[in-house]
Amino acid sequence: MKEIAYIDGAFIDLMEYAVQLEDRGYMFGDGISEIVRFYDGKCFALRRHLAHYRRSMKELRIPITDTDVELVQLFQEMIEKSGAANGTIYLQLTRGTAKRAHEFPMPSLPHLNAILRDTPVDADMLEHGIKVAPIEDIRWLRCDIGTLNRLGNILAVDDAHHAFADEALLWRKDTGHITEAARGNFFIVKDGILWTHPADNLILNGVTRSVIIDRIAKPLDLTVVERPFTLDFAKKAEEAFVTSTENEIVPVVAIGSDAVDDGKRGDVTKRLQDAYHTLTARGIDSDEEEEEKIEVKNKTFGA
Repeated sequence: MKEIAYIDGAFIDLMEYAVQLEDRGYMFGDGISEIVRFYDGKCFALRRHLAHYRRSMKELRIPITDTDVELVQLFQEMIEKSGAANGTIYLQLTRGTAKRAHEFPMPSLPHLNAILRDTPVDADMLEHGIKVAPIEDIRWLRCDIGTLNRLGNILAVDDAHHAFADEALLWRKDTGHITEAARGNFFIVKDGILWTHPADNLILNGVTRSVIIDRIAKPLDLTVVERPFTLDFAKKAEEAFVTSTENEIVPVVAIGSDAVDDGKRGDVTKRLQDAYHTLTARGIDSDEEEEEKIEVKNKTFGA
């Protein structure tokens, strides 16, 4: 397949220099990003990703200069140009180029760029899982925004690698609560119930996390509890896993030096993976569109 790069209305070679020196994304990390995965040439959960993207724009007060329809058309064109069936599209938006100053530039003309790559899901990791290392969460207090500045996450991953782990499991020093992983949301299974940190300002509420809670858990008769919990509580879990768009649902088989249960992927995690793959093969956007129409109709007629 061919890797595809796009910036401000033009397709370019991925190795071409394209970022302006005074782009606020380059200078301040003043921008947002979103990663969309596509299967069989179709973007998965695209409506949710676009809503996620728009929310981050609103929270950072970045003006909207492109429509959802235009972004959908861009993604489809990138997929067609690449000849790829499966992969990821990384979307990035910065506030624009202006003389370096902390004040927002007026007017502001955002820069939009995107990169499509062949990013296969690691089947071995989905089966055999990963080890996570508990690392203090030193990030800012608006982790719910998909900003470009991920230095706290990057440092945590490096600390985890020095601890011979695959991923960092972040915990807050002030409360002792686990928030999420450095590259995804964290769940545990305890007494057959799914536990995960609530979607507040301390985590990035990932699309895969929301799909599990909204579309998968109930059909599998799984209860979801969105409540903070400690590292000790997590270590007593029957299963644990990390969710993300790039890696889907990854079993956690060890937390630090402690194995999670028997150190193997659990039954609930496997059932969630199977249900998720059924959704990626079928798609969910058209289903959710229809559900929204029904909700609007019911509200209109007072149902």
